[in-house]
Amino acid sequence: MPDHPSYLNAFKNGKLEETAARLFDSLSSCAICPRKCRVNRLENKTGFCKTGKLAEVYSFFCHHGEEPPVSGTKGSGTIFFSHCNMSCVYCQNYEFSQEGAGREYTSEELAEVMLKLQGMGCHNINLVTPTHVLPQILKALQRACEQGLKIPLVYNTSGYELAGVIKLLEGIVDIYLPDMRYADSAVSKKLSLAADYPRYNQEAVREMYRQVGTASFDAEGLITRGLIIRHLVLPNGSSGTEKIMRFIAEKISKDTYISLMNQYLPYHKASGYPEISRRLKKEEYEEAKKILERYDLLNGWVQESYGSERFAGVNIKPA
Repeated sequence: MPDHPSYLNAFKNGKLEETAARLFDSLSSCAICPRKCRVNRLENKTGFCKTGKLAEVYSFFCHHGEEPPVSGTKGSGTIFFSHCNMSCVYCQNYEFSQEGAGREYTSEELAEVMLKLQGMGCHNINLVTPTHVLPQILKALQRACEQGLKIPLVYNTSGYELAGVIKLLEGIVDIYLPDMRYADSAVSKKLSLAADYPRYNQEAVREMYRQVGTASFDAEGLITRGLIIRHLVLPNGSSGTEKIMRFIAEKISKDTYISLMNQYLPYHKASGYPEISRRLKKEEYEEAKKILERYDLLNGWVQESYGSERFAGVNIKPA
């Protein structure tokens, strides 16, 4: 029987070490995300993500506010990485995602963080905004495996990914938690400086689904493997909910688990963009829920009250 999590097999057969080395070497002309800045990060040159050779971490802790099968009863071992390959004008984490709060961690230090979270009893290691530091994460994972890490990885991403890079994670990552933020390239360009987000996002999510399929859960309701797609509903239809749900239903699977989020607030620079300068209206979120039903997307979670960060099931499987 293969080991679970999958990265334990990859550690034993050498794939993890090989993939980590390959991606880390590629930082000499970095093209691990759609930006393809081609800077030499091994010499601490920086591109869009403002990250050099070492990963930077803002914080890590046992998080109880994620979706129920991710947080469970003991919490999710969440690591918030500094910087990002996007530039969302409404980002609630802008202090570290765009302004760079945090500090550098060596691969040994990052491995220690993973092991500490496991020691705290967390159900998983939740990698938040991992895209631009994936090579560093894999090097740390190799070291953590050598010291006994054995809880699943959650790849918690904005979804602005290269499908080819995601493909390298097959047999390493069991749980994907990507955003699908935009359906319209003009909107993604204006709000996140990523005109090509919809195309790359859709390609990457399809690859994630190919690898791990529909989410599966253990007897306690914890996710063990699979895909959960997050969709933050933005004011005035800016997130393109209808188009995204149609894509999921037609190109992924109607069985896909979706986390429909209503917690948008006009953080950071959002006040300068009239279409998103206010909170989400209750009726806008209700319309998004109707769109899920229209496309028979009935697995997942909605946020149980307006502006809440807590989740509940609809038929959208009860949590």
